[in-house]
Amino acid sequence: MANIFGSIVKTVYTVGSIPIEFKQKRLDPINAQEKELKRLLRKASLTAFGTYYNFDAILNSDSLFDAFRTNVPVHDYNSMYREWWFRELNGEANVTWPGVVKYFALSSGTSEASSKFIPVTNNMLRSIKRASIRQLICATRYDFPPDFWDKGILMIGGSTHLQYNGTYYSGDLSGISAANLPFWFQYFYKPGRKISKTVDWNDKLNEMVKNAPKWDIGVIVGVPAWVQILLERIVKEYNLNTIHDLWPSLAAYVHSGVAFGPYENSFKKLFGKPVVYSESYLASEGYIAYQIDLNKRIMQLIMDNGIYYEFVPFDDNNFDSEGNIKRDCKTLTINEVEENVGYAILVSTNAGSWRYMIGDVIEFVNKQRCEIMIKGRTKHFLSLVGEHLSQDNMNQAIDHVSNVMKLDINEFTVAGIHYENRFAHHWYIGCDEPVDKDKILNMIDEHLKRINDDYRVERMESINELFIDVLPTHVFYDFMEKMGKIGGATKFPRVLKGARYDEWVAFISNYTKQ
Repeated sequence: MANIFGSIVKTVYTVGSIPIEFKQKRLDPINAQEKELKRLLRKASLTAFGTYYNFDAILNSDSLFDAFRTNVPVHDYNSMYREWWFRELNGEANVTWPGVVKYFALSSGTSEASSKFIPVTNNMLRSIKRASIRQLICATRYDFPPDFWDKGILMIGGSTHLQYNGTYYSGDLSGISAANLPFWFQYFYKPGRKISKTVDWNDKLNEMVKNAPKWDIGVIVGVPAWVQILLERIVKEYNLNTIHDLWPSLAAYVHSGVAFGPYENSFKKLFGKPVVYSESYLASEGYIAYQIDLNKRIMQLIMDNGIYYEFVPFDDNNFDSEGNIKRDCKTLTINEVEENVGYAILVSTNAGSWRYMIGDVIEFVNKQRCEIMIKGRTKHFLSLVGEHLSQDNMNQAIDHVSNVMKLDINEFTVAGIHYENRFAHHWYIGCDEPVDKDKILNMIDEHLKRINDDYRVERMESINELFIDVLPTHVFYDFMEKMGKIGGATKFPRVLKGARYDEWVAFISNYTKQ
């Protein structure tokens, strides 16, 4: 069956059923987005949301984009939930999208402590499947071994045993998606239905380690932290040199959710052969983008798959110091953006999100081809006094330290604090080797000064102190487990603020006393 499937996939690509990502090289993205917005508005015109905001009038306006952004307000989670989504959670039909919402993805984003309930409709699940197949088709352009298509695909995500309260199912989006896999994919899917239903992450981890010798894996999909933990456990359990001693056909790793740079050195030690890395951008709100050229670490927005995008310049005019979007923010369509400028993303989707800010910040690398890089999250930027320190800046600094000092730094976080009537940054580094922490801190500081002029100025003016704690990597994961956020698509936040920072300080204080 697998060889037949591989042949079909290659034929689909070579014969001419080329997905929109490749066609976009020749098409104007704004046309694709206009068609998408019209489809969304027509489909939802008779819902409570569509009636309230008069979608029919928007569709009949002379300027579709202007009418949409003028008449429909920008939403964050609180406003969308408070005004609309709570009704869907109560089982009401036709609120923001036709029908009853059967699934809700639980998401904390990594910014807030409490879980969000993001609606996931059947239309959205079909869009996710389409995008996943398109990404798979991209792999046919690369020279994988002939038997590659006969190998298993290990997907390390949330439990497919979803919580049901009599009205709806809830769980991690990866678990919801895995519970709705097409029948033909079951042949390839690992760890299989039984293990994937396991709720406890440690129990699931043990089962995957136990069953690993039975599998012949060609592709791994998952968040880097949890994939690394699994591979390290397997290598240790079976006394291997690398994971390729057990899975010699492993040729691709698809990662998502967090910058891969801090993990790359650790992964190289786990692999005994070259492995292709491919990034995907699957948020709880929909499948946004994926990497179509495995030689370039950039992704392409999916323009025709149930999502209409708007972009908000990520600056002080549109966001406050806590990363909250302002009510009078300026929004742009795909043809109005510029390259190398940070934008927060608003999405309107076939799951009933409308002008909804998902919390990520991107930059366009190539506007014409809609190629992007994720630069961080709106609430994972430090700007206590105007230093405008982005998550991308932090990743670059940590990558620099790792490369120069030959260290594996898989996890880190930073907090902005008040200190002696001024301000300070406190870094927490996860490293399992003896290190000179003052040297690490100095290298981080100097690198940030080189790449961020605002940071350099504020280090001389207002940020008069830096602190650092180096902790075993497992402390970060122990904290996540304590917070009930281990495994699946969860990841450790790169910036800690508010209550989550207080919880972290209390946790590591107890740890250091042990």
